[in-house]
Amino acid sequence: MTNLVECRSPIDGSICFTRPLTPLGAAADLVAAARTAQRDWAARPLADRVALVEDGIRRLGAMNAEIVPELAWTIGRPVRYGGEFGGVAERATYMAGIAETALAPIVIEASDAFERRITREPHGVVLVIAPWNYPYLTAINSVVPALIAGNAVVLKHARQTLLAGERIARAFAEAGLPDGLLVSPVLDHDTTAALIRRRSFGFINFTGSVAGGRTIEQAAAGTFTGVGLELGGKDPGYVMDDADLDAAVAGLVDAAIYNSGQCCCGIERIYVAAPLFDAFVERAAALIAAYRLGNPLDPGTTLGPMAERRFAAEVRAQVAEAVAAGARPLIDRAGFPADDGDGAYVAPQLLVDVTDDMRVMRDETFGPVIGVAPVADDEEAVARINDSDFGLTVSLWGRDPARAVALGARLETGTVYLNRADYLDPALCWTGRKDAGRGGALSVIGYHSLTRPKSWHFRKQLG
Repeated sequence: MTNLVECRSPIDGSICFTRPLTPLGAAADLVAAARTAQRDWAARPLADRVALVEDGIRRLGAMNAEIVPELAWTIGRPVRYGGEFGGVAERATYMAGIAETALAPIVIEASDAFERRITREPHGVVLVIAPWNYPYLTAINSVVPALIAGNAVVLKHARQTLLAGERIARAFAEAGLPDGLLVSPVLDHDTTAALIRRRSFGFINFTGSVAGGRTIEQAAAGTFTGVGLELGGKDPGYVMDDADLDAAVAGLVDAAIYNSGQCCCGIERIYVAAPLFDAFVERAAALIAAYRLGNPLDPGTTLGPMAERRFAAEVRAQVAEAVAAGARPLIDRAGFPADDGDGAYVAPQLLVDVTDDMRVMRDETFGPVIGVAPVADDEEAVARINDSDFGLTVSLWGRDPARAVALGARLETGTVYLNRADYLDPALCWTGRKDAGRGGALSVIGYHSLTRPKSWHFRKQLG
């Protein structure tokens, strides 16, 4: 087994960078140092922690000109989209702004006779396992509130995006974060599991695949370590019979195709009220056909390669299986010459005549493919949406908020959208159901996940 990790670019297969793996002993030493640094960090005033974290975010933003082409090289995202810093700043600013309120004691009684309250205390060392598809946004969701709440952080990034972990650690170090408080070692699966089994962490936040989530839970079994999981998705859209059709097409296609479909809450299946089905499909096909697949370093490219060839192979396999089972593809691959049928560049596809037993409508595709089916009414839509192993988000499109509320109450999902999709509001809890995961990030609830409650019951007067 090699102790060197290499990242191959999806652009041309070249090696972008290599990094040595952190051995278990060295990783354990980093965790121990983080635990030591955390004690003093938690004792600092909240306002000081907030100010330092905000400065770290500003310094990360100053790197954006370097980060954008770096993301193109390592995960294939087109440079025209400008990276992730807008969302990073939005989420960090919001979480910093609510910290005082979110972490404030809950005072039950403050009288001459009794003091009864609940406080929030940091877990200690938090392990953040971040994915490659949004390496800054997904990491910041946990890193910022964890640090503000008084925790130390061990940030494990995916192989493709180790540079993101290094940049985050460097930005906060330059801002003056205490040595050892935020580290980003290069950990393989075995080392990570060994650290978890040793009860190295007070809390673990994992974003990744369902299989990865199972591995984390198995490693943590019996340690009683808290675990937050954001896992897979097969997020649906439902276009109701009173929807603004142009808005629905634009919103849902973008939510399905952006970042080559490699989005945690990207749209992967769409149900359309039967009277609107033909018009929706016609407009969606035209919009998808207009994407330009190519080198993500070219500002004219609107669709880059998938992050790895193996991801592209899975997308092609699901499409081929669906077509063999009767699905009809509406996008001519010849219009996307960059797709050679074997590499990381995958032409987008719109499939009709799909059935819900096809893998492309059941399994996570995580690529630029949409299956679209007509439904007779809300009852059929709800039944087909809920007939899934996943439950991250549902995107409803229509003009009646009351109708959307009634539908949303019946949907087995973490978030219900109306007339939008694929967006994380930092004021709202990011959570999932079923195989989409458990726990909650962002919002006040995000702070509750990254701290533990302590109750205080003082009887001041005796006799």
